[in-house]
Amino acid sequence: MRTALVTAVAGAAVAFLLGLLTFGVQATVHPHDVPLAVVAPQPIAQRVQAADSPEVDLRVVGADEARTLLADKEVYGVLEITPGQATVRLNPAVNPSGTQVAQQVLTGVAQGAGLPVKVEAPAVSAAERTAPLAASALLWIGGMIAGVLFVVLKGGRFRLVSSLAAAVLTAGSVSGLLTWWGVGLNGAAVAFLFAVAGAFALLQAGLFKHLGIRAMGVLGVLYLTAPAVAGQVPELLNPVYRAVLWSWTPFRFSTEGLRTLLYDGSIGTGWWVFAGIAVAGLVLALAGDEAQPDRADRVVDVGVDEADGLPRAERQHTA
Repeated sequence: MRTALVTAVAGAAVAFLLGLLTFGVQATVHPHDVPLAVVAPQPIAQRVQAADSPEVDLRVVGADEARTLLADKEVYGVLEITPGQATVRLNPAVNPSGTQVAQQVLTGVAQGAGLPVKVEAPAVSAAERTAPLAASALLWIGGMIAGVLFVVLKGGRFRLVSSLAAAVLTAGSVSGLLTWWGVGLNGAAVAFLFAVAGAFALLQAGLFKHLGIRAMGVLGVLYLTAPAVAGQVPELLNPVYRAVLWSWTPFRFSTEGLRTLLYDGSIGTGWWVFAGIAVAGLVLALAGDEAQPDRADRVVDVGVDEADGLPRAERQHTA
């Protein structure tokens, strides 16, 4: 009876925790302080500022500053108002959810001013919108599956060889998939894919070495929770999720970094983040002893003699 109750409570607790960390992210999405820029003559600029709300942060700036902010991804969109015309400018390197919100809000502002609206943004395919987060998740899965199979098959001393080989092969296969889907990969994006794959695989190898199969309890939960957050715009997330999950998850850095590099942008933080993850994983993989197998897997020698099936200590020897 106790076992039945414990397993029932454990199942409900896990379901609640995963729901809180995955579907809860989607269920609590609401915009707040979404940064947008507006370029407009003074009378219109004053009306725009009066339309500001807790959901958006409308910044009235000059044309050059607005384009710089957009290129640096400091804002999700720019509205340029000229006599008789309003133009919404978007950056494809910005999170698609952010650009969607920006287009809706800025279009509404322009229409409220009674102006026709033109949207200027490079065409982005469904594959290009999906690729950054999909690639991050697949790179994680490749290293995780290689690591767990290495434990199950008792791979011995070649854990680092297995993890690095898995990283190279997974990054290569993901690059092939993205190319097949029509995503144009430049050299920097491909290099970043291999760097992320290597960092993920080394971290997973280190955890599997010290935790054995129990590492799946950590790696599996990270896989289930992190992508749900990494694909979101931080200004749309509940502040608790933003602080507790989005702020540190490596999936966020890999997704944002790859999206930027696909459009010939440059990143700095992303390279350092994955260099740090790779070093930490390498230290774990080289340090200490292998995790001991679970008790159920151990073979205990009780000293049974094959001749008569009795323990050797109990046999009677005659002269």
